[in-house]
Amino acid sequence: MSGIGGTDYIIDGNGDGRMKKESLDVCFLYGTCLGRILLKALVKPGFSQLAEKYLDSPWSRWMVPVYIRKHGIYIGEYERENYRSFQDFFIRKRKAGFQSCDKEERHLISPCDGFLSAYPIGKDSAYRIKHVKYSVAELLQNKKLAERFQGGTCLIFRLTPGNYHRYCYVDEGKTVAQIGIPGVLHCVRPMAYERYPVFIQNSREYALLRTEHFGTMVQMEVGALLVGKINNYADIQSFHRGEEKGYFKFGGSTIILLLEKGRVRLGQRVLKNMQRGQETKVRMGSCIAVGR
Repeated sequence: MSGIGGTDYIIDGNGDGRMKKESLDVCFLYGTCLGRILLKALVKPGFSQLAEKYLDSPWSRWMVPVYIRKHGIYIGEYERENYRSFQDFFIRKRKAGFQSCDKEERHLISPCDGFLSAYPIGKDSAYRIKHVKYSVAELLQNKKLAERFQGGTCLIFRLTPGNYHRYCYVDEGKTVAQIGIPGVLHCVRPMAYERYPVFIQNSREYALLRTEHFGTMVQMEVGALLVGKINNYADIQSFHRGEEKGYFKFGGSTIILLLEKGRVRLGQRVLKNMQRGQETKVRMGSCIAVGR
C-alpha cells in the first residue's frame, strides 16, 4: 500500500492468496467472442432463476460429494452430513464448537471466512482490481455517504467456493439504513475484472451500521455469476457481535467493510501481507484489527 489521494490499489491474489491461471470456462466466457455472446444470456435474471431451481432440487445432490472432494471441505465441522440438495449443502451451518468469536471489545472481527485485502480510502483514490477501477461512491451509489468515509479504511473479503458462506456482524450496534442495488451478475474472478466493472454491475446490498466500538460503518454483500443470491435477515434493528447477518446462496461472493477515519489499526499480519501484494486468509470471528 502506498499514499492515499489519487492512488490505485491492486489485488493480485486468487483463491489461495496467490496468482494462478484462470480456469478454461472463465477464459472462454470473458476471452472469446462466442463466450461473450453466451455471457449476455448467462447474466440475465432468468438464467439465475433456472439455475437456482435446479440447485434447490434433489437432482443436484450428486454435486455434493464432488464439491467436497474438490475443495477439501471437512464435513465433520458442520451440523449435518446429509443434504437434500446442493443448495442445502452450500448454505450449511457450522457446529457451535467449530465457530468461535473473539470476545475482546476493541478487536474488529472478520465477518466471514475468506481472503482479506485492506486499503486506505482517499478523496480521489480508486481500487483497481484486475485493471478495473472502483470508487467508494460508485460502490454505494451515494456520493454524500462516500464522503463520510474519506481517510478511512476499506476492507474487502473475497470468499472462494470452499469457504463457509454465512457471515456475521462485527460489533454490537444498531442498523441505520439498509440499501439494495440490483444489477447484472458477473463472475467475481480475475479475468472478469479486465472487461467488466463487476463490483459496480453486480447486485449488492449494504447496511449502514452504528456500532459501539468502531463508529458508523458500511457492511456490503456482493452477489456474483449464476445464483449469486444475497440472503440478509430482515428487520434486524439491533445486533450483537458475531450474530449471523445472513448467507450467500451458490455463486462467488464478496463482503466489503467501510470504516471511518481513525477508527481501527490493522493487524500486523494483514499489513505485512498487503505490503507483499498478498491477501490474508481469515476466519469468521477472528481479530483483524484493533479499535483506536
